[in-house]
Amino acid sequence: MNNTTPTKIKSISEYHRLRGLPQPEHPLISVVNYADMQFTTDENPAGYVFEHYSIALKRGVGKLFYGQQKYDFDEGVMYFMAPNQVLKVYNNPGDRTLRSGWLLLVHPDFLWNTPLAKKIKQYDHFDYSVHEALFLSEKEEAVLNNIVQNIKQEYHGNTDKFSRDIIISQIETLLNYSERFYQRQFITREISNHQLLERLEELLNDYFNKDELITKGLPTVQFVSESLNISASYLSRMLKTLTGSSTQQHIREKLIEKAKEKLSTTKLSVSEIAYELGFEHPQSFSKLFKLKTKQSPLEFRACFN
Repeated sequence: MNNTTPTKIKSISEYHRLRGLPQPEHPLISVVNYADMQFTTDENPAGYVFEHYSIALKRGVGKLFYGQQKYDFDEGVMYFMAPNQVLKVYNNPGDRTLRSGWLLLVHPDFLWNTPLAKKIKQYDHFDYSVHEALFLSEKEEAVLNNIVQNIKQEYHGNTDKFSRDIIISQIETLLNYSERFYQRQFITREISNHQLLERLEELLNDYFNKDELITKGLPTVQFVSESLNISASYLSRMLKTLTGSSTQQHIREKLIEKAKEKLSTTKLSVSEIAYELGFEHPQSFSKLFKLKTKQSPLEFRACFN
């Protein structure tokens, strides 16, 4: 197996063959049990790229490496993958009996010419790294299991002109419930999120205390999220929940804090401070400072003299 580039899986049928499963009953959608899947010792270390959406609830031994994070699935969690994302698999082939859960595979062609074809790209789930997986309560898991069973029964039965619309409606319901449960998780996993907030503060403090502002300018949302190994959307939603500010607003608030420090503790001119904070034009700095503090930089400094 190629050890340098990911293996591309172009169809759901090909995925079934990869995992030693019977051919899918429908070429564009499938629900499979993790306990039935086969994992070998020669898994491609470079991972796999799939051309379908994957929505999974997994429990048991085994590790997945998605984005920049490796996650151990000893707990029951959900993860979501969009087409053309890389997934690396680390499994002990002898532990099949300890794995449980389901995997819903949906090819984009199944959604073609439906409202969900566009809407599915708006769900943040498919941009999340695996350590941002959705942790479910037993009640929440039961709700989602029931929806997936409905999808499975619908395509297993005698399909008619209503079947596709019914299945797509169920997929959308599954995603909407997942959205609700994610919102709950931002609150209930408060300790984990506060630890992430602490890491963000350390990152920004380190950035602002060096010469990065002069050479690189303000840190971008993308830079911050990548440095924390999380998606930009997750970071923004987490900050909104904990602080009421977006990531961009949080960065600018940190900039204003640094500006206040320099104005109150140094003799640097406003132009010099603006330069050290990465502004090409002092007027832009003064305008932002007054917008945030209702005072000009000189008015703020005067309070300390």
